[in-house]
Amino acid sequence: QVQLVESGGGLVQAGGSLRLSCAASGSIFSIMIMGWYRQAPGKQRDLVAVSTSGGSTNYADSVKGRFTISRDDAKNTVYLQMTSLKPEDTAVYFCNARILAMGGVSWKDYWGQGTQVTVSS
Repeated sequence: QVQLVESGGGLVQAGGSLRLSCAASGSIFSIMIMGWYRQAPGKQRDLVAVSTSGGSTNYADSVKGRFTISRDDAKNTVYLQMTSLKPEDTAVYFCNARILAMGGVSWKDYWGQGTQVTVSS
């Protein structure tokens, strides 16, 4: 069984910084993609940033230049460094990973439970 556990959310003033972490655990054979999505109240869940096993990254236009995604493959962990935070960054942030489990035959998407990020003006 595979599990994603996020940490690092909280309340911060506009212009501040936060670092989110997401650790994948369980019977993992390989991780293809790890990334972050966010969902504000009443809105759909949107991509924030993703990192592939090949080292490429992709960001939503709204966070380019402010957020940085990184991975520690030895720890099966992905990070999201968020700087110059704005009130519109307020949302629940979800970790996502595409994982091939031990003994598995196909890649599956897993989600964390979400962590709240609130940016006050």
